[in-house]
Amino acid sequence: MSRDTLIDLIYLFSATTFIVALKGLGSPKHARRGNMVAAFGMLVAVVATFFKYVDGHSLHHVWLILLAMFIGVIIAVPTARFVKMTAMPQLVAIFNGVGGGAAALVSITEFIHIKSSHPATYVILEVLLGVLIGTVSFAGSAIAFAKLQELMTGRPVTYPGQQLINGVVGLAAVVLIVTILVTASTSLLWILLALAFVLGVIFVLPIGGADVPVLISLLNAFTGLAVAASGFTLGSNLLIVAGTLVGASGILLTRLMSKAMGRSLSNVLFSAFGSVVTASGATTRDDGRSVRSGTAEDAAILLGFSSRVVIIPGYGLAVAQGQHVLRELADLLESKGIEVFYAIHPVAGRMPGHMNVLLAEANVPYEQLLEMDEANSELATADVALVVGANDTVNPAALDDPSSPIYGMPIIKADLAENVLFLKRSMRPGFAGIENDLLYNPKTTLVFGDAKDTLTKMVAAVKAN
Repeated sequence: MSRDTLIDLIYLFSATTFIVALKGLGSPKHARRGNMVAAFGMLVAVVATFFKYVDGHSLHHVWLILLAMFIGVIIAVPTARFVKMTAMPQLVAIFNGVGGGAAALVSITEFIHIKSSHPATYVILEVLLGVLIGTVSFAGSAIAFAKLQELMTGRPVTYPGQQLINGVVGLAAVVLIVTILVTASTSLLWILLALAFVLGVIFVLPIGGADVPVLISLLNAFTGLAVAASGFTLGSNLLIVAGTLVGASGILLTRLMSKAMGRSLSNVLFSAFGSVVTASGATTRDDGRSVRSGTAEDAAILLGFSSRVVIIPGYGLAVAQGQHVLRELADLLESKGIEVFYAIHPVAGRMPGHMNVLLAEANVPYEQLLEMDEANSELATADVALVVGANDTVNPAALDDPSSPIYGMPIIKADLAENVLFLKRSMRPGFAGIENDLLYNPKTTLVFGDAKDTLTKMVAAVKAN
């Protein structure tokens, strides 16, 4: 067996590990194992690539490559190891952007290298698509990171004629690609690079914070496609397979997230959702209804007299880092013979699976985590629905108010429970910027304060009773 054949077989093995990893990542129970499988497959692929090229003397600047890899490890390992769960979406955004930027740089380098040899038109097209898609992904991911990290406003940034300007820039990029195919001009390539960067920025600006996770998933798909384009350019079957897998899974995830939010992808990308805040933040409404507030001790007493409790976690739990205290509270209730389960909305938190991972960090049994549809069928039998940091995902307006911007979005029907305990820092609205009618429901009791502090007080009260 020749060395090239052996390396191709190793590449095939690596590609297979990527597919197995994606299967594992489909379930929180196997996600950690899937991640490790993917990392192992990538390590094998990198080592095989060195063996493929070093002996043939076609791999130049080996020490610079090794130095770059070392610097990457030094940056990536501590960053990924110590990042807070609340900052995980930002981490995904910036890593995704780096991948897109790398694909664009590979395409630029390859264009400069091959243009003098007059390659086939489709080869140049592959390179130019890598530049365009990779740069859009890089620039868009950078803005998404800035929104999530609150380096800029998380609300949509809009201006008159925005969609028209986006269309003009996009059309100009297409015209440039056609012109470069004819002229092979390097100068025009730099203009294309600049236009792609601008397009990535203005494409992301009008997308609000609540929709940024969908955007990140879409940009992840873009990065995959850019990597696949680089694979065609470099003649690397492994990059083609890996990039296509990332692109296809990213597009599928984007579609699933849009469906979970009850909105089309075009609505997510172009509606500037959340740009207008309609919630007043008042504890009394114009119709005379007011919120009923209580203390952590009141909440503990209500939980203590229950037989079945459903916990509905949201992003506020992640911000407060209260998952361990929540698990302690659940264990206390179970020790008193009270049945506890969790209702998980598909887009709870800021990314799909975000809440599952957060609760897994606190060793919450996977069997207690019910997906939205299953949980909704059980909520009517619950004595108490304990909402911790969730907001829009339990807002009844999504079901009964056709004028609401979130109308049609699937929600967890917390109001079906006999009582609702709502742990909330303030009356401030969620990402959608609208009032939550559940707060004014007569069966709802609000406990104001930081989720972790409130849960800690509830634990102490339950122990005391």
